[in-house]
Amino acid sequence: MAVKKRGLGKGLDSLIPEGKIKVGGNKPGANLLVDEKDAVVNLNINQVEPDRNQPRKTFNEDELNDLADSIKAHGIFQPLLVMKKDDYYEIVAGERRWRAAKIAELKEVPCIIRDFSEKEKVTIQLIENIQRADLNPIDEAKAYRRLIEEFNMKQDELAESVGKNRTTISNSMRLLNLADEVQDMLVDEKITPGHARALLMINDKNEQLKIATQVFDEKMSVRDTEKMVKSFGKPKKKKPMTPEQLQLIYRQLEDRIIKSLEAKATVKPSDNKKGKIEIEYYSQEELEAIVEKIVRGN
Repeated sequence: MAVKKRGLGKGLDSLIPEGKIKVGGNKPGANLLVDEKDAVVNLNINQVEPDRNQPRKTFNEDELNDLADSIKAHGIFQPLLVMKKDDYYEIVAGERRWRAAKIAELKEVPCIIRDFSEKEKVTIQLIENIQRADLNPIDEAKAYRRLIEEFNMKQDELAESVGKNRTTISNSMRLLNLADEVQDMLVDEKITPGHARALLMINDKNEQLKIATQVFDEKMSVRDTEKMVKSFGKPKKKKPMTPEQLQLIYRQLEDRIIKSLEAKATVKPSDNKKGKIEIEYYSQEELEAIVEKIVRGN
């Protein structure tokens, strides 16, 4: 009996013909449609390999161990979806179960063997991971970019396929403009997507990393990060100098004038940032010499 399709986005429905059913019934993540005539076969686990281009690149080790314990106790309820390659079967959906089965030391895993185009395969992998909330923000963004660049999908088409709006897709892909090291920090959950979006306001990737590191070290909130980023690049107001600092500057200027003109000079500032310079001379010849040096720029 056919099961009503839900939560997939119209785009994926259009990729898979009618007359399909879900693998795994109503269990969480049971979102892959297969033909109700498709048989579940047990394959040697060593004949099954992950797709090296699978959107998801990171797996939580503790979660895998928990799943492995469950598999040891209850087995694998939801078959893996695989494609036949030259001398092995490539996983389209179910790599997490496959990894856990390896930890559980299973010899065989239940699989459904199907043929998909590359576009169908990537879309299914992306949707499975998104609906399971397994993808980190960077892997998700890279998956979107791959579908757009390799398969010439428009953002509107992609948004419909994965059941998200176009703005969400666009904002996700913008994360790939972050410095590689900042992307790694996001993957490692040292910063949140909110922090990452704030850092996108800075074009200099070295500065992105510098601020991201500060955010992590000081455990800054997203709001504080946004404030810091907004103030980035703005000229800082100079603090007014103390009277002692001003006097030191005036003495240094006097010394430069005396050395240049070989005459006694005094800088006399007033309260309104104005002032005057007094140069002393003791003969007509000395005055002419001073004027000559000023005119010649000595």
